[in-house]
Amino acid sequence: MAGSAGILLSGLWAWSGGTLAAQDQPTMQDGGVTTLHVYANTIQIPVLVLGPNRERIAKPIAANRFWVNFDEGPWFHASHVRLEDDDPISLSILLDVTGAAELMPKVGDAITNLAPLSLHAKDHVSIYALDCELNRTASGVPADRLQLKEGVDKALESWTNRVKDKGAAPCRNPIHLWDAMTVISEQLYRLPGRRVILAVTDGNDKGSVNPWNALRLYDQESGIAVFGVVPVPWGAGSVFLERANRENPFQSLCELSGGIVQMTKESGLELTLNRFMTMVRERYIVEFPRPAKFSAGEYGMAVKIDKGNHFFIRPAGISVPVPDAKVQSDPTTVPGDPSLAPEIGNRHVLTKPN
Repeated sequence: MAGSAGILLSGLWAWSGGTLAAQDQPTMQDGGVTTLHVYANTIQIPVLVLGPNRERIAKPIAANRFWVNFDEGPWFHASHVRLEDDDPISLSILLDVTGAAELMPKVGDAITNLAPLSLHAKDHVSIYALDCELNRTASGVPADRLQLKEGVDKALESWTNRVKDKGAAPCRNPIHLWDAMTVISEQLYRLPGRRVILAVTDGNDKGSVNPWNALRLYDQESGIAVFGVVPVPWGAGSVFLERANRENPFQSLCELSGGIVQMTKESGLELTLNRFMTMVRERYIVEFPRPAKFSAGEYGMAVKIDKGNHFFIRPAGISVPVPDAKVQSDPTTVPGDPSLAPEIGNRHVLTKPN
């Protein structure tokens, strides 16, 4: 979808990731003097913006060109927009050795070389390998080269040994892709910063209990953007991006959560991972007030850019707390002006996990 992109903004959970909402209770000072409390209700959404061929946009887009709407309501001008740049991120890396084995020989060096230029010490990284089991060998560690190398080496150790032992028995009860990514998302949700999953996989699930659409909804509600790196099919050209010629669940999972799928050969893996980090750092943080009137549920959100119908736009999702009636009625609360917040339209989200 060029020019705008739909996601879910959910008020189901009282979670304030990306929302600047202080919920402290009003207190009384000595002498009976009441303290005046101001509750901020600002929402921030990371938005991936690429060119029509999924290329990097060299010149930053002016902040006054960004607009948002909810459930196809009136378009609302974003109150503040900036590049994500060096915001701390929590990155979970999934190495699917069952689906992208041809990329594994070079993946260790490619990931290690992301530090310190693309990944910094204030970023945190978790590393998983999907083989017969899902193995986590690094959990929210600072992104330095040594810990990245150790994490990848340990993650691939079991698979490497099985490859060397050609007579090894196959996996009896392997864990599948959606189930593995569900576990990763649940663990990533507990970590701070902007949450991102990098999945090096072929994107094919072979029998998970968890459906991909339930995973998609969870990632949207948790503010987790999924980026995929998949092997180039045999006989294809050099590095290129997955285009939306046909829909597939993995591509939908990535794009509906605010990410994208890239294809690569083994020789282009390091370039592809560097480009992935550039896309993350060059996302736009789009900020706007929380809608004045909304209840618990799912809301479709769209982002557009003035005179930008050719852009590829993919916002991340978020959950925000619904307005607290007790706080709103408290005489020490400064009420917000509804005219300065987005209005919600009448077209509600109908899709459910399946």
